[in-house]
Amino acid sequence: AVAISVSMAALLGLIAGSYEQITFGYRVKTDEKEWTCKADFTHHAHTASISSVAASERFVVTGSKDETIQLYDMKKRTEHGALLHHNGTVTCLEFYGSSHLLSGGEDGLVCVWSTKKWECLKSIKAHKGPVTSLSVHPSGKLALTVGTDKSLRTWNLINGRSAFIKNIKQNAHIVRWSPDGSKYMVVINDKVDVYDLETASVTGTIINPKRISSVQFVNNSVVAIAGDDEIVRLYDLGKEKWVCDFKAHETRVKAVDSFIMEDYCVLVTASNDGFIKMWKLLLKDLEGPTLLGGVNTSARLTCLAVWKPSSVPLLVGAEEPAAEAATSEELVRELSKTKKVRLVEEVILEDESKPKKKKKDGGK
Repeated sequence: AVAISVSMAALLGLIAGSYEQITFGYRVKTDEKEWTCKADFTHHAHTASISSVAASERFVVTGSKDETIQLYDMKKRTEHGALLHHNGTVTCLEFYGSSHLLSGGEDGLVCVWSTKKWECLKSIKAHKGPVTSLSVHPSGKLALTVGTDKSLRTWNLINGRSAFIKNIKQNAHIVRWSPDGSKYMVVINDKVDVYDLETASVTGTIINPKRISSVQFVNNSVVAIAGDDEIVRLYDLGKEKWVCDFKAHETRVKAVDSFIMEDYCVLVTASNDGFIKMWKLLLKDLEGPTLLGGVNTSARLTCLAVWKPSSVPLLVGAEEPAAEAATSEELVRELSKTKKVRLVEEVILEDESKPKKKKKDGGK
């Protein structure tokens, strides 16, 4: 999570998608004891329920069962059109910084979009069945995907090729990198397996009382887990134990997001009961959190994103494209080789809209 100052945090936004096809946007005033949410916009561009949402500094994107990705421009405060590439539900969306968006769908595809002209730079057939979740490594060089073909796949985003495949014997529905990129979690029903990047093996397993709907790394060692009930539970990976749980809503919690402010973390939860709530969690003692504020959307919420103008991660780029990596160890070596340099668009993905010298293989 990126630490943000109070002045920046005063510009916080909450974005939630719903079964009712509407995306709700709220501005949050954070400079009072009770944080207040002011309705900012509603975006009703979908013709079916919203399945995923993501926010960058400038854009909010939503994916739906109607097979489209709808764009909303936070700067101009206007609708910005639709992206049409997937057949079937758009199941997951994630920005990398402000330059790229990755989308996954029921059609098994992962698409990489440039946010400059909103064109699909690459379309990867990622899984034999639907892609259920994707996560981009903090360096921007790797992505993990899980799908209904019982596999976890690692993608080299520099060349768009599969780095390695792990058969996990079950259908995972969520995958998430830790903020420092050293580990990732894979969720299968009520179980979270925590993997170490270096060994690609499971270092810990968490069993939640209910099927898991959302997980979030609060920091590198603490994970917030929401399942098919009204409780949010926090687990410490280092201590290998539950540290606290609290009743967040009246009905099941559908989504959890978080961000760090000064010495505490803000957990944001959204539920079928229509409420979005913000909770203050002190990272030192991890006692039960206190409610900062919330808002009733009166809709059945399905997904959630926090929008902050300063949500640009530390960009790390490769000086030369990473080589083909067949194993996890090779991938780690490849990641550790790179010096921290400013990411240029050509590094993460060559922009295929630029005219290139013709290749013999008839490449674009």
